[in-house]
Amino acid sequence: MKLITKTLKERFQEVGDQSEKENPTFVAKFFNPCGSQTWYASEYFPEHNICKGYVTGMYVDEWGTFSISELENLTLPFGLKIERDIHFKEITFEDLTKPKTQKRESELKGIKEYKEQKGELER
Repeated sequence: MKLITKTLKERFQEVGDQSEKENPTFVAKFFNPCGSQTWYASEYFPEHNICKGYVTGMYVDEWGTFSISELENLTLPFGLKIERDIHFKEITFEDLTKPKTQKRESELKGIKEYKEQKGELER
């Protein structure tokens, strides 16, 4: 699968440089079909076939650059390849990470409630 299409190249050009934006928009999403790694691309540099973006599913989620050529040439188990999410809708960094923040807040609330219940039972 071609990860960067002509349409995507044009869209990246329209969006332009997002390096100074607090809340950049991700234009494309690539993923490992047999793993947890996901690459969200906010910028594309065609002269080097490199994207800048946010990578999740590794040891730690982080911002960085990644080579489209390397992703396209990576061979995974069962002959699978890194894929482009053809149903992906552009999303901002804030909207992408919001569910994780909300989930963590919910987990912390649950822990607090559990500790309060446990404390009442011990009295």
